Amino acid sequence: MVHDTIIALASGAGRAGVAVLRLSGPKSAEVLRLISRKKLPEPRIATLFSLYDAQGVEADKALVLLFIAPNSFTGEDVVELHIHGGRANLEKVMQICLDTGLCRLAMPGEFSRQAFDNGKMDLTEAEGLCDLIEAETEAQRKQALRLMTGELGELSKAWRLSLIECLAQLEAYIDFPDEDIPGGLIQTVLLNITDLKQNLSKHLESAKQAQRVREGFRVVLLGAPNSGKSTLLNALVKRDASIVSAIAGTTRDIVEVSLILDGQLVWIADTAGLHESDNDIEREGMRRAILRAEEADLRIGLVSGESEIAATFGLLREGDILAWSKTDLWSPKLQGRIEKAGIAQIMIAAKSGSGLDDMQRMLSEVIGHESREFEAAPLTRERHKVAVESAIDAIDTILQNPSAPAELTCENIRMAARNLAAISGEIGVEDVLDKVFSSFCIGK
Repeated sequence: MVHDTIIALASGAGRAGVAVLRLSGPKSAEVLRLISRKKLPEPRIATLFSLYDAQGVEADKALVLLFIAPNSFTGEDVVELHIHGGRANLEKVMQICLDTGLCRLAMPGEFSRQAFDNGKMDLTEAEGLCDLIEAETEAQRKQALRLMTGELGELSKAWRLSLIECLAQLEAYIDFPDEDIPGGLIQTVLLNITDLKQNLSKHLESAKQAQRVREGFRVVLLGAPNSGKSTLLNALVKRDASIVSAIAGTTRDIVEVSLILDGQLVWIADTAGLHESDNDIEREGMRRAILRAEEADLRIGLVSGESEIAATFGLLREGDILAWSKTDLWSPKLQGRIEKAGIAQIMIAAKSGSGLDDMQRMLSEVIGHESREFEAAPLTRERHKVAVESAIDAIDTILQNPSAPAELTCENIRMAARNLAAISGEIGVEDVLDKVFSSFCIGK
């Protein structure tokens, strides 16, 4: 495949001591020769060049690196210009490169797309690279690094290879029925496919966990008006993120803020107070609160007494937290019901700080357990999950019909193998590839 020669800023945006412009494509070296007006440097050896515009006026001095295809990040000829990082200087050098007429501005993710097209990385490695650039926490960084170094790609290829081996055995059975083929071949294939399904199902269980690491663990605060939700939110994030007032109904829409807790990204949402109301705006706020509660990874219900618990308790699930925001209204009559539901309890007065350390410790324990690092290569994206689910569906069709004609079993094996091949991009649909690479930054 012949690619255009593209150019973009590879370093961070904004004023800096040094900025890196990257060119990639078959005409990269020619662009460098034209703007430097001298012979090309030795590949992979940093060399100081002066850069000139079309009128021969020096624009800047740059430390230049040349990489000759296929020995580069993209698999194309690549030139890196390490120039002074002022905005005007950056724009000037970019423009003199474009003025050669040999290159164009890169689209988001286009450098990585070139690398993928040239076999320098598979699709999961490209996604891992994107995640590594976007990582805000240690957990995200570690997970992205595992993806970028090829763990999931290699695993998906091994899954597909096991299916291809089963397919080869069955096709030999179909094509050469009179040959000396071992007895019990069908049963052996079914056993191997059953083992693969168990392996796939195990990895599928990790998908939600990996998604929490990548996108953040979502916590929602629930309770009646003036139960202390906004005060607790502000105390946890250590700033005034939500308005606190004695006037009931101050929070009508969802206020969501993020924090880093023990290396994990956590999103905490303050919601509208739950109560009976004829006000359309308040009722819409409560509808959104309930919807967010259903989607959250953890719900914290704040109550100040028995009269408030009915609306809140019904939204809590096993593993959630019930926080009594006014310790003098603790109700011993509800203990049995709460404990039976598997809901943790804590007494807290966020305004004074009482119980806040216990709340943070409880949050850390829950989030740490739900987002713990896993041995298996993580399925970090929805498309990974869908591909594995589709492969399992095809395998289930085989296992539910063990006496089906071998030709039909072969077709279902092919279907499962195609779904698994899509994980690493061995078999790709163009719009899926476009969606993956469009999420990258311009210079990657």
